Amino acid sequence: MSCLASCCAAMTCGLCSSVASGITNKSARLAYCGLFGLSLVVSWILREVGTPLLKTFSWINTSDAYTKEWYQVQSVLRVSLGNFLFFAILALIMIGVKDQNDRRDSWHHGGWIAKMVIWLLLVILMFFLPNEVISVYGIISKFGAGLFLLVQVVILLDFVHTWNDSWVAKDEHKWYVALLVVSIVCYIAAFVFSGLLFIWFNPSGNDCGLNVFFIVMTMIIAFTVAVIALHPSVNGSLLPASVISIYCAYVCYTGLSSEPRGYACNGLHKSKAVSTSTLILGMLTTVLSVLYSAVRAGSSTTFLSPPSSPKSGAQTTKLFYAF
Repeated sequence: MSCLASCCAAMTCGLCSSVASGITNKSARLAYCGLFGLSLVVSWILREVGTPLLKTFSWINTSDAYTKEWYQVQSVLRVSLGNFLFFAILALIMIGVKDQNDRRDSWHHGGWIAKMVIWLLLVILMFFLPNEVISVYGIISKFGAGLFLLVQVVILLDFVHTWNDSWVAKDEHKWYVALLVVSIVCYIAAFVFSGLLFIWFNPSGNDCGLNVFFIVMTMIIAFTVAVIALHPSVNGSLLPASVISIYCAYVCYTGLSSEPRGYACNGLHKSKAVSTSTLILGMLTTVLSVLYSAVRAGSSTTFLSPPSSPKSGAQTTKLFYAF
């Protein structure tokens, strides 16, 4: 077993060295996204199988009242905190860097073996922190998660506006018809999905007023956004509004599906496959959002720049106005 472990460690080190040596300036942003995606996978694995390990840590297992779900949350939060510290440190180091002549630019694009080691050490060290620190981070992370949802909306608007502008620029009747058809299909999908939410999260015989409120508000928001987009003074487009409607329905679904399995108003609580698929879909959405923002922001001087910034262009102003 010791020999096998040594061989696995050597192969892992060799693989990391090979991957690190192949990362160039152009692929650095993808490498950062890869580390972020790896953190999600590690969180998922520890969430599913890490409970017995955490119970052996006396500074974590301080009470017999802790449930399996509590240990699962601890695993995810500790990996998340290590990931946050890694990227926060890099962000602070890069403050004020304006071009590649700055020495710190080489730190951003190079030293990948050291970065991988630092990332791994930070994640491991988080499992030696007391529960009180993780509890505070858990509260703060809820606000960060809400902020990230807003960032996802901006990212989605950027993508859809680019898509819309590319078809409008063709200035042909068939492309205008295609935009209309896609928009209608998106709205139909959004409202059909909302109807399914009524079936799943408002079972007959139960008082599920809160669930109904969120579902109805989602439909009202979708309708309101469509009216605003079609108003003459806005000069908007129906396609971004329709795609945002689907996104709102998806966010509503993820929120309602996270209700406790024993809750009477959670009609999906008996299906573990549904909760697993929801988790996978959420992870894919997060990774794609981060990947798109990294690639888009890394190749654009206007993406996510505030309207008052000198780097901001017409596209960014339009995005913030639409948002």
